[in-house]
Amino acid sequence: MVETSIPPPPVTARPSKPVSEALLNEKWDRCLSSLLIRSSLGLSFGVVFSILLFKRRAWPAFVGLGFGAGRAYEECNGSFLRTNREGIRTQRP
Repeated sequence: MVETSIPPPPVTARPSKPVSEALLNEKWDRCLSSLLIRSSLGLSFGVVFSILLFKRRAWPAFVGLGFGAGRAYEECNGSFLRTNREGIRTQRP
């Protein structure tokens, strides 16, 4: 029997995401997870304080939720707009 070797098909390079898009996606993932975690922690502390100190009022839970979401927003805003003292954006190595 005669063996015929068929060359494998050429490997086409799969287009990958640009580096900047990957960094942006990573930042968004980190921001959304931070928002979820900090908001839930703020809400839970608000519920605990509402039950223990404020005779089961609703406003401490909402205040805790707002503080958690605000903290996550500031952290995300800082990660998207990293600037040095002169106001020039710096790049992460």
